[in-house]
Parts: sequence; structure tokens; C-alpha cells
Amino acid sequence: MAQAIVTKINAISHILEYTPENILAIFLPQSRQDQRVQNVISLAAKHNININYIKENKIYAHLKPRKLQDEKFLVAKTGLFLVLDGVQDPHNLGACLRSAAAANVTAVIIPKDRSAPITDTVRDVSCGATETLDIVVVSNLARSLALMQKQGVWIVGTEIGASKTLYEVDLTGNIAIVMGGEHQGLRDLTKKHCDYLVSLPMAGKMQSLNVSVATGVCLFEAVRQLK
Repeated sequence: MAQAIVTKINAISHILEYTPENILAIFLPQSRQDQRVQNVISLAAKHNININYIKENKIYAHLKPRKLQDEKFLVAKTGLFLVLDGVQDPHNLGACLRSAAAANVTAVIIPKDRSAPITDTVRDVSCGATETLDIVVVSNLARSLALMQKQGVWIVGTEIGASKTLYEVDLTGNIAIVMGGEHQGLRDLTKKHCDYLVSLPMAGKMQSLNVSVATGVCLFEAVRQLK
């Protein structure tokens, strides 16, 4: 398994703050000495992480390869989950993971097929959330949803035109919010395993949101209700 690389200073700072053990080395330009760089230097020193100064005007870090979880991780797990049913754009996936980390989800579940893999682009866009989240890759998403239901997790799918809106459903218990892919939304088999289908009410002329934006809206409605 090859080393991972992140090239965004916000991502490096996030990983240093929460999972510094995942960083092998940091590379910083000799010419840059602004406050954000100084913060990285300070955090790296705190955790005895090597910093390499380079002539190029680049910032990046090498990370340890991170093993993703499989379906066994879900056994006996409850809480707030995010399920992504076929998000294939790496920028969308990274943005969804960033929102999931901010909402403190228990885990993010993605299918093995029909999903963007966890690449360096996803790591950068997620601002390091890939290194702090439990990401579960499953071969059979419907089976995983059924397992979670048996454990008392309510499955809430999102669909344009659903009769209930996001704001009419109780999200305070053990909940898995299921978001569809960019092109076709939730698959029919996924819908069959949802306890509720909800829509996001639109006030303007646009009738849909980018999946990463919709994910943030849904997760933080759950966070709001929990408070």
C-alpha cells in the first residue's frame, strides 16, 4: 500500500491536531514563514515529527497508509452515520467527508463499487478528515443497511419530491442519513431499505443541491436536533 500525500496546509494542520501519528514527514518551503506555517512547525515539534525544508514553493506531507474499515466494523455500532450511495466525484466525496467530520459522525459508509476511492485529492478536499474518520467500505450496501436496522438504527434516505421534508423527521436517535450519487440519486434497492425518504425544501427556482452541500444540510439538521 503506497504512502498517501496531502498538499493543503489546512489538511496538514487538522491531521497534526487530531491524528499526528499518521504523519511520516512534512515538507515546507524555506521561503514561507507566515502564521499558518508557524502553526504547522509548532504542532510538528510537539509531536516530534520531522520537517524537511525545500527550495520549491510547495507544502505537503507524507502519511502512513490507512486501512479502511469493512462491514464488521458496523456490528453493535450506533450513533449518527453518513451513507454515500455512489458519490463518484472525488471533490464531492472529500467535501462530504469534511462535513461528516465536523458533525462528529460515528462512521461514513461507502460501497466498494460505484464510488470514488480515497485518493490524495479526496484527502486534500476533506481537509484531513480522511485521517480522523472511520470510513467503512462495504461490498453490499443493502445488506449493511439491513444490519444497521436490526441494531436499532433508523435509515433516512434523501430524494427529490419525497412527501416528508428533512425538517419533519426526528433525527435525534440512532440515524443513518443516506445520500445518493451525483447522477441518479439513490438506487432502488437502497430506497427499499430506508425507513423514511425525505426531501430538502427549495425556496428558489433551483430544485436540487450539489450532493456535498445537501450532505452538510442534512448532517447539521441532525446536529441541531440533538442539541
